[in-house]
Amino acid sequence: MFDSRHIKTFHEVVRSGSYSGAARALGYTQPAITQQMKALERAVGSPLFIRVGRGMRLTEAGETLARHADTILTSISTAQQQMSAITRLRSGRVRVCAFPSANATLIPETMARLAAAHPGVRVELLEGEPPDSLGRVVRGECDITLAFTYPGLREEAPAELVEIPLLEDQLTVLLPTGHPLARRRAVKLAELSEERWIAGCLRCRANFLHECAEQGFAPDIAFTTDDNLVVQSMVAAGLGVAMMPGLVLSFLCHQKVTGRALEPASRRHVSAYVLREHLGIPATARVLEELRTVAGNRVGC
Repeated sequence: MFDSRHIKTFHEVVRSGSYSGAARALGYTQPAITQQMKALERAVGSPLFIRVGRGMRLTEAGETLARHADTILTSISTAQQQMSAITRLRSGRVRVCAFPSANATLIPETMARLAAAHPGVRVELLEGEPPDSLGRVVRGECDITLAFTYPGLREEAPAELVEIPLLEDQLTVLLPTGHPLARRRAVKLAELSEERWIAGCLRCRANFLHECAEQGFAPDIAFTTDDNLVVQSMVAAGLGVAMMPGLVLSFLCHQKVTGRALEPASRRHVSAYVLREHLGIPATARVLEELRTVAGNRVGC
C-alpha cells in the first residue's frame, strides 16, 4: 500500500529533479524528503532513484511509478472533491422505497423541500409494500423505506433496521353518498356488519379482518383490489363500503363517496426504516429530517 503523501513527494522530486528542489517546493527539509523516499522504496520493494554524478535518474521501478503518479494524484484529488461534495450535501444519492399512498403524499413534498435546499442531492424513488419493502433495505436495494404497521397485528421489523416514527394515519370508512350513516360524523364498525365490503392490500385486509373480529362479526368481502382509486369507484357505484387510510383520502376523493371516522378511532403507524450505519450518511440523514418535517405538518392523518 502506497502512502499518498509519499507519492506526492515522489512526483515533486521527479518534477524538480532533486531532493533539495522538492524540499523547497513542498516546504520540507531535505532529510524529510529523503526519509519519505526511503519509506516509499520500502513499500515498492525496489530503489526508485540511482545517483549519476551530482544528479539522479529513475530506475525502471521509478519510471513505472512516475508514469502512474499523475493519475494516482489526480484520482485522489477527484475523490477528495467528490467526498467533500457528498458530506457538504452538494451531491449524493438516496434511494427511497415507499408504499403507494406515501409516494403520492409524503414523498413529493419531501423531495421538493430537499431540491430547494440541496439541489445536488438526488432521490431515486421505488415503490413497495411492507413487509417486502423492509427486506429491500436489508438487502441493500434501497437506503430508506417507508412502511406502515397496525397496532392490532404483531409485526416486527428486521433487527438490523432503525425505526423512525413519522405519523399516525387515521382510518376512515368510505360510504356511497346518500348512505344512511353518511350523515354522521363518526361510524361504529359494528354498525356496518351487514354491508358488503371492498378490501385492499394484504396487510390492510388482515387488519380489517382483525378489527371486525374484535367487533364480533365476519365481513362479507365482495371485492379485493390494491388500487385505491378502484376502491373509491366501487364504493361510489354502490358495490360496497370500504376502510381506507387518511393518507389515501388526502389525494383521492370521489365526488360520490363520503368518508367518515371510525368510532372508536383506528389508526396505522407510518415509519421510516434505515440501517443504523446509514444514519451517519449526510444525504440520508437529511432526507429523514425532511420526512419528519413533512409528516409532522400533516394534521388530521
